[in-house]
Amino acid sequence: MNRKEFSLTAASAAALDKKAQEVYGIPALVLMENAGRSVAEEALKALKKHPGRVAVFCGTGNNGGDGFCACRHLLASGVKPDLYLAGSPSKLKAQAKVNYNILLKLKQKISGSGAFGPGLPGKRSKKYSLILDALLGIGIRGEARPVYRESIRAINSSGAFVIAVDIPSGLDADSGKPLGACVKADETITFVSVKRGMLLNPGKGYCGKVRVRGIGVKL
Repeated sequence: MNRKEFSLTAASAAALDKKAQEVYGIPALVLMENAGRSVAEEALKALKKHPGRVAVFCGTGNNGGDGFCACRHLLASGVKPDLYLAGSPSKLKAQAKVNYNILLKLKQKISGSGAFGPGLPGKRSKKYSLILDALLGIGIRGEARPVYRESIRAINSSGAFVIAVDIPSGLDADSGKPLGACVKADETITFVSVKRGMLLNPGKGYCGKVRVRGIGVKL
């Protein structure tokens, strides 16, 4: 059977997430926890091949929430990542805000943006051996805003091994087209099933090795 038959569009992935919560009664926070833990597990494997400093780049949506959760699991494993938030914490909602607040209570330093800081793309990003990209997920509409474009440039110029959370930031989940700037990942940890745009050109060239991980619900 063709792999595309198992791919999800952005709409079908959102519908599955809604079904998990409303039909099966799985709290959204549990789904995010499962996703974040899966990402952290893969990051720990990658660190064995790419030892060194770790950075986690998060946006203000659910993709960023997955990144916050992954950061917490890394902390619990003895890894101390640098965490960057693109945008204002006031824009965080629901589960993403919960995981953000947990990190604050754990004394995790979170560097903000408005931009991350003028020196990040050219200097600070190059000190990392592993970067988790949790900036933008499958819900992106239109080109990435400037603060995200800056972050994407920082990631792509870092020289680090890059793991994208669910989908590389800036990639259209349906068409596989980059929406302005797009993260070029070495590995993508996607959830439940591969997204359609990750199988199409040029999208598949941005994803690197794709690994599908479960979050506690089946297709």
